[in-house]
Order: sequence, then C-alpha cells, then structure tokens
Amino acid sequence: MNQEELLLKLEDNEWPLTGIDHDRMIARAIVVDDDGYFYFVRADRDDDFGKATLIETAGGGVEAGEDLDAAIKRELKEELGVDVEVLCKIGVVSDYYNLIHRHNINNYFLCKAVSFGDKHLTKDEIEDFHLSTLKLKYEEALAEYEKCRCTALGRLVANREIPVLKRARELQMSLNL
Repeated sequence: MNQEELLLKLEDNEWPLTGIDHDRMIARAIVVDDDGYFYFVRADRDDDFGKATLIETAGGGVEAGEDLDAAIKRELKEELGVDVEVLCKIGVVSDYYNLIHRHNINNYFLCKAVSFGDKHLTKDEIEDFHLSTLKLKYEEALAEYEKCRCTALGRLVANREIPVLKRARELQMSLNL
C-alpha cells in the first residue's frame, strides 16, 4: 500500500527542559483484529512522572542489532501475547520526556492480529506498570485517551497517540479491515 507516512514532532510542555541526554528508538503498533477491535496496554504507574493510569500502544525499545519489523513483532508478543501481520508503517512521532532527559523516536505500525498466546512481560511491566490488555472499539479508545489526559504523563501520551490512532483508522478503512 502506498500512502504518505505521518510525521509529528512534539515537545514536552509538562516539565521544564533541563537537557536531553539520550535518544530512544521505539517500535509501537496499532493492532486490529477481524472484528474491528483495537488492542492497547493499560499501565497503572506511580513513579517519577507521578501517579497515572494510562492507555498506550504496545511497543518498546528497539534492541541493538534489531530491525523495526523484528522489534515490533517481539514487543507485541511480549506485551499483548499476539502474533501479527505487519500491514504498513503509519509513521514516526518524535517526542520528548523532559523529566528523564529523553528524546523518543516512535515508529508506528498498523498490524493485524493473527493469533493470541501467552504474554511475556518483564518484572517492571508487571510490578511497576501493572500492564494489562485493553480491547476497544475505535471510539472507545479515543474516549479512553481523553479520560487519561487528567495527568501530565497522560497528556503527553495522548498528544502522541491520538493522531496515530486517527491515521490508523483511516488506513484500516482504506484496507477494508
């Protein structure tokens, strides 16, 4: 499929900028199934960013020597327990977490769920973030992002992910998924 990729550059207006000391290459996905549901992770956190309950796309850091395709498939298997077909790249969102001095390069993909199995969450994902799976229709997902805007971190995540979700919806419709 030939489409223009979404490219967004976002700033962190929640915390003061005191310097950025590292970049993080990230692979993330909007996962859809045959029934039109979207899959996300819910995180309940209480850390340097404060106490927050968030909706977020599944994904994470690209490991050394790993390409984006391998990274997204690994991350989705770990966090959602899903094997996927990568349909297309949605785009790239560059954003910042000033509080931890980090620049994120988020590579987003639209993926179709093929099968579900066991998750392989890390100790931090279980104990610190309490990750769980959310299965939502498009409008429910938008409402969930809006609901999570009550915290600074929730606003940063929503600003990054709502445009991606909207673009994924357009792609989903054009692909007749």
